[in-house]
Amino acid sequence: MSLDTAKIIKYSDKNPKPASIAFAYGTAGFRTVGETLGSTVFRCGLLAALRSQSKNGQVIGVMVTASHNHEQDNGVKLVDPMGEMLQQSWEAHCTDVANAQTSAELVETLARIVQEERIDLSIKPRVAYARDTRPSGPMLQAALEDGLAALDVDASNYGIVTTPQLHYFVRCLNTQGTDASYGEPTEAGYNAKYGQAFLRLVSGRDTPSKLYIDAANGVGAPQVLKLAQAINSPYFDIEVRNGDTETLGKLNIGCGADHVKSNQRPPAGVSLAPGSRYCSFDGDADRLVYYYADEHGTFHLLDGDKISTLVATYLRDLVATAGIEDLQVGVVQTAYANGNSTSYIKDTLKLPTVFAKTGVKHLHHEAEKMNIGVYFEANGHGTVLFNPSAVAKLRAVVPETPAQADAVERLWALRDLINESVGDAMSDMLLVETILICKGWTLAQWNEAYTDLPSRLLKVVVNDRTIFKTTNAEQTLTAPHGLQLIVDTLVTKFPRGRSFVRPSGTEDAVRVYAEAATRRDCDQLAYAVAGAVFDKAGGRGERPAEFL
Repeated sequence: MSLDTAKIIKYSDKNPKPASIAFAYGTAGFRTVGETLGSTVFRCGLLAALRSQSKNGQVIGVMVTASHNHEQDNGVKLVDPMGEMLQQSWEAHCTDVANAQTSAELVETLARIVQEERIDLSIKPRVAYARDTRPSGPMLQAALEDGLAALDVDASNYGIVTTPQLHYFVRCLNTQGTDASYGEPTEAGYNAKYGQAFLRLVSGRDTPSKLYIDAANGVGAPQVLKLAQAINSPYFDIEVRNGDTETLGKLNIGCGADHVKSNQRPPAGVSLAPGSRYCSFDGDADRLVYYYADEHGTFHLLDGDKISTLVATYLRDLVATAGIEDLQVGVVQTAYANGNSTSYIKDTLKLPTVFAKTGVKHLHHEAEKMNIGVYFEANGHGTVLFNPSAVAKLRAVVPETPAQADAVERLWALRDLINESVGDAMSDMLLVETILICKGWTLAQWNEAYTDLPSRLLKVVVNDRTIFKTTNAEQTLTAPHGLQLIVDTLVTKFPRGRSFVRPSGTEDAVRVYAEAATRRDCDQLAYAVAGAVFDKAGGRGERPAEFL
C-alpha cells in the first residue's frame, strides 16, 4: 500500500508553506506567530498519522497551543502513546516535513519517512487533538483537520482543554482494557480520577483556607472550575482570578505562572492579603507556582524548586514509614534550579539529585531511571514518576502495623493523584494542597524549609543563537570561544556566585541566569554576564544596562 499522493497534494495546496520562513521542532514543538503556522499544523496532522501507523495504530496526540507565550503566538506539538513527549528521533522528521517547500517535495519527504521507519500504511491511524483558547486556534484546527483527512485518520476532537488533559486522554485511550489502564479518556474521567484521589488523601483533616488561582486568562480557568465542581468539597475552596478567556489581548498579559516567576511579583488583578493563599497557572495550565504576602506585605514565591522539595520530602517520609528500604526517591533538576534547593535536597533530605538539560522531555527521561523520580523545572513545570520497579515493590509490601498500611495506601493514592504523563498544573496543585493539608502547613511554613539565593534571569537578543554550544547539562559554554572564561572570571567576584548562558529553544536570544549571596551582587553579576554576551557574541538591539 502506498500514500495517496493526489489527496495529500490537494490538501497541501490548500495549506501552502510560507516561502520565507524556516520552522524547527524544539522542546515545545513548533511555536511562532499563529497566522504563519497553518501549513505546519496541517503537516503535523500528516505526521501524527504516520506516527500512529508506526506504533501499530496507537493513538497519537496533537495539541495546538503556545503555552505561556502571548496571544498572537501559537504552536503545535505531538504526543506519544503513553502521553509523553514525541520520541526525539521523530523531531527531525517534523522539521523536515514542515520545511518541504512544495507539495511535491512534501510527498517525497513523507515517502522517505515511511521507508526509513518501515511504516505499514495498511494500519488505520488514530489521532486525538485539542487546542487552547487563542484566536488563531480555529484556523489552525481546520488546517490540522485537513492533514488528518488527507490520510483518512480516525480522529477524536477534544475541543478546548489544557495541554496536560490531552496528554492524559492519549494515555487513557492507549491503555483501555489493559492492566495499565489509566482512566476514562474524558474531561469527566480526568476530574473524577484526580478529584477522588485527592479526597482519599485529605479526608478527616482540617480544611484549608480559600485558594486564589490566577489562571492567566487561559484555558485553565474553565477547566479548574469544572474540577472544583467535580470535587465539590470544602477541602478545595477556590476562587479564580484572571479567568477571562473571551476578551482579546488578555492571555498571559501581566499574569500567569511565567509572569509571576520572571518578575517576582503578583499578577495583575490579584492584591495579596497577608495569610491568604495564591497560585498561578500558565496559559495552557502545565506550569504552577504558589506565592503569598507576609505580615509586612512582602511577596514570597514558591516556585518549581519549592514544589519539588515539598513533594520529595513527603514521598521520602511515606516510603520510610512504609518500611520499603530499597525504594528510593530521587530528584531531577535543571541548571535553573536555585543553588540552595540543590543543597537542601542533597545535604538535608539526603536524596540523590541529577541535573538534566532544560526541557521537560530531558527531565522526564532522567526521572524514568529512578524508582520514584520527582522532577520540576524552576518555572513550575513538572511531575512525579513511579517506575515499574517501584510499582512492583509497592505491590509486594505486607504491612505489619497500621502506620505502615496507611503509608502504603497513601503512596497508591498519590500515584492516582499525579499525572505521570506530563507536568500538569491542576494535578500538581492538588498534590501540593494534599501535602499542605496533611502536614497542617501554611505557605509560610512550607517556605521555611530553606531560603532561596537571590537570582535573576535575563534575555539577550542575538543575531544567531546557533553559535552558542553548551555541555554539563547546559551549565558550561563550549562556544563561542572564550566566553565561558569571561563568565567564570565574573562569577569569582561575588560570594556564592553562579551564572550560566544557554541559547533559547524558540527565538534568536540567549538566557543568562545568575545567583549570588545578596540581591545587589546577583543583579550586578547577571547584568555583567549579559553585557559580556552582547559584546562578544553578536548582541542585537539595546545592550543590557549594567545594573546599579
